Amino acid sequence: MALNKIPLRRALLSVSDKRGLVEFARVLAASEVELWSTGGTARALREAGLEVTDVSSITGFPEIMDGRIKTLHPKIHGGLLGRGGIDETVMAEHGIDAIDLLVVNLYPFEATIAKAGVSDAEAIEQIDIGGPAMLRAAAKNHLRVSVVVDPQDYASVVSALQSGGTSLQLRQRLAAKAFAHSASYDGRVADWLGERGADSDQTFAPTLNLALKRENTLRYGENPHQSAALYLDSSPAPGSAAASRVVQGKALSFNNLADADAALECVKQFDEPACVIVKHANPCGVAVSSTLLGAYERAYACDPISAFGGIIAFNRPLPAEAARRILERQFVEVVIAPEINELASAALASKPNVRVLASGQWPTPAPAWRDFKRIQGGFLVQDGDLGGDGPSTWKVVSDRPPSSQEFADMAFAWSVAQFVKSNAIVYAREGATLGIGAGQMSRVNSAKIAAIKADEAKLALPGSAMASDAFLPFRDGVDTAAEAGIRAIVQPGGSIRDEEVISAANEHGIAMVFTGRRHFRH
Repeated sequence: MALNKIPLRRALLSVSDKRGLVEFARVLAASEVELWSTGGTARALREAGLEVTDVSSITGFPEIMDGRIKTLHPKIHGGLLGRGGIDETVMAEHGIDAIDLLVVNLYPFEATIAKAGVSDAEAIEQIDIGGPAMLRAAAKNHLRVSVVVDPQDYASVVSALQSGGTSLQLRQRLAAKAFAHSASYDGRVADWLGERGADSDQTFAPTLNLALKRENTLRYGENPHQSAALYLDSSPAPGSAAASRVVQGKALSFNNLADADAALECVKQFDEPACVIVKHANPCGVAVSSTLLGAYERAYACDPISAFGGIIAFNRPLPAEAARRILERQFVEVVIAPEINELASAALASKPNVRVLASGQWPTPAPAWRDFKRIQGGFLVQDGDLGGDGPSTWKVVSDRPPSSQEFADMAFAWSVAQFVKSNAIVYAREGATLGIGAGQMSRVNSAKIAAIKADEAKLALPGSAMASDAFLPFRDGVDTAAEAGIRAIVQPGGSIRDEEVISAANEHGIAMVFTGRRHFRH
């Protein structure tokens, strides 16, 4: 038997995702492909006027146990596993017909467990058994059998059918996709069961299965000599940089997406129209205003030098006036917003190399997520740092309580500090950052850098608030802030020298609050 083109004479279709099923089946039937099917798939085909043979009439055994058993039979698996040129005799002896095409996608287990209030019993019923067994059988025997798990591959099979049969290259690609589909499915079931079977003192399941799909190849990695690609979760979060729609621009690089993610996640923290400008994964300007244009102007003013070549994120659909102002003022790598206004898109088109991303709207409150960091030989996994702390939970520790404006300034600075690399210091006033110090080994140096940034931007610090992502270990941080004119400090507290730090704040007349929670970002 030729191993290249394999004609399709008989197909078994059993799917939960019925997108495009009837249209695909009509093409198969018109090409005289015999259709076998089960349960709801068979009903859908018959309702469309197609002739279909029930698997139970092939096996001579009815579907039993509410459909739990229907395809686990030698006449099905023999039809999938039978090798051309080897097994014809035994197949004929047992009345087994060869199946040339298997179209299967599995019970919607992941969608089921994502539903609020779903019971364990309901979830368990969505653990597919026969489907994975058939997929693996067909994929193993891809020298003869074509297997389809994704409706997007129907077109490729139709094209092959019209050219005389499926090629070995196509069958190999489809087989790999089938094994990946089955592995992802089994991994998700294993993780779900592991979470339930874990000891009560364990937050994390004993195994972690990552099933990621390559979305596209990136322009390059962190540096031009490094290759890179973007892989997506099976169900990427809505309103994320990873799942954004590319409106225009050059191919994205590794750094473009990493920075766009940092900017977008930061701008999501604000209810008012907001703008975040990021450079090298750190916010260099953040502001809110009554309009996006106003927010951009204020964010840019914080650090115009660092904004050059930055990534700019907005939390509202981007209007034309903001797009035009960005282009006339600065070089920008990426602009990302939930949507891009039609006029804004037209304005941005004048700079075709600028990468423009539409993230779509994100849910509020933000769903729970987990954070992964690759280290040599393994992964570090943690719950996402979703905040959960605010002024209502803060403790005033200074003699002078903050004014209402100082509370507002501290809350804004604290929201930004969560997204600045540690050690992080943020100076802010009236909904805009004035200076940001990031990623220093010394917290005092971060405070000094933030003050230098404000001075370079000609932004006055006296009367502003300061946020520190972790506790101030010595009074020198307070002394440095006082020299800059800071009037309010928000920090987690928890140092063995807290009393010394509080005394320093009192000496300088600074209002200080403890949050009780730190936000390191490495």
